[in-house]
Amino acid sequence: MQYGFRCALDTNRNTVLDIVLIEDSRLLREMLGDVLASLDDIAVVAEAADEQAGLTHIAQRRPDLVIVDLELTGGSGIGVLSALQREPGKYGTPKAVVFTNHVSTILRRRCEALGIDGFFDKSYQLDKLIDFIQAERDAMTR
Repeated sequence: MQYGFRCALDTNRNTVLDIVLIEDSRLLREMLGDVLASLDDIAVVAEAADEQAGLTHIAQRRPDLVIVDLELTGGSGIGVLSALQREPGKYGTPKAVVFTNHVSTILRRRCEALGIDGFFDKSYQLDKLIDFIQAERDAMTR
C-alpha cells in the first residue's frame, strides 16, 4: 500500500523523502502510514511485515529512509540492518531508523554498530520519529 504524495516545486530535483516501512503490526503500519501521509513531501513507497519482503522492497525502490521494527513476522530488523550494511550495491544507502518496543541498551548498541541513524521507542517517541523524518525531508530540499 502506498501512502503520501509527491509535491515537487522544482521538477529538476527530487523533493520527496521516499520511505520503506518494515513493521509486523498491520495496525501500526496503517497508523504510521496515515501520519506520514499527512506530511508534505514524504511518501511511504512500500511496506512489509517481514525481513525478506522488506529487503526486496528496498532493492526495488531504493528509498531515502527505511523505518524498521526489530521483531518481524519472519526474520528480524537486525537482519535488515545487517543486509543494508553488507550489500550497499544491492540496496543503496538509505538512512535507517529503528522504531521498536525492544529498547535495551544492548540492542541499541547492536543497531548503532550496524549504522542506524536513529533509534525510537514505540511507546513514547513517535513525535521524535516524526521530527527526525521531517528534518531528513527538509535536508533534502536545501
